[in-house]
Amino acid sequence: MTRRSALPATPAYDPHAFPPFAVTVDMVVLTIADGRLQVVLVERGAPPFEGSWALPGGFVHVDESLDAAAARELTEETGVRAAKHLDQFGAYGDPDRDPRMRVVSVAYLAILPEIGALAAASDARNAELVAVDKLLRRRPARQLAFDHRAILRDAVEVARTKLETTSVATAFVDREFTLTDLRVVYETIWGETLDAGNFRRKVLSTPGFVTPTGYRAQPGPEGGKPPDLYRAGRTRLAPLDPPMRRTGRR
Repeated sequence: MTRRSALPATPAYDPHAFPPFAVTVDMVVLTIADGRLQVVLVERGAPPFEGSWALPGGFVHVDESLDAAAARELTEETGVRAAKHLDQFGAYGDPDRDPRMRVVSVAYLAILPEIGALAAASDARNAELVAVDKLLRRRPARQLAFDHRAILRDAVEVARTKLETTSVATAFVDREFTLTDLRVVYETIWGETLDAGNFRRKVLSTPGFVTPTGYRAQPGPEGGKPPDLYRAGRTRLAPLDPPMRRTGRR
């Protein structure tokens, strides 16, 4: 029997021989409120960029995963405890993005149907919902700290693309919703009007997108037949095949 040779001893490793390096998480928390796509921002209560507005986030502890750090920072800085959709969508590591040291940030997209009351804590002085279009226009209403404007811009495009290819729109609505509620999500985030009949046929013909509850919504003030209520399908992100394309991407 052939005996395996022992692996060579690992050379001594001195972490202090390398420049300081840190990992952070940044959260893009999106919801639809007052007919507009909105994002949660926090006012920084400590340097750098003290007093500036930023995405909620912070340093990853040495004993926690990235997902755990994202959930912790979201709760600590805003009071938001859960999201219907929470996924990594990118990493940002330009050498000069943080004046303190070399920092790589892992960005998360969080989606909620309703944010509720925000409660700033930790190193956040305030927390607010702000309309995304005010932040991404040529002359933004607020200048964001670090590279957070670029992160926000990327997150919005990720959300728009996910609406084309998955059932993520159901994360923006309540547990039970009408097809009109769902269509409003697309129209708000894409910034275009969709044909109601075509939208209905597309949603109902896509396996796993929605499930009928067997109930109807309360009649509206205008009267008429109350609309059917639906729930999200069993798959958290059901693929849309074929995709539901935006205008100009068909």
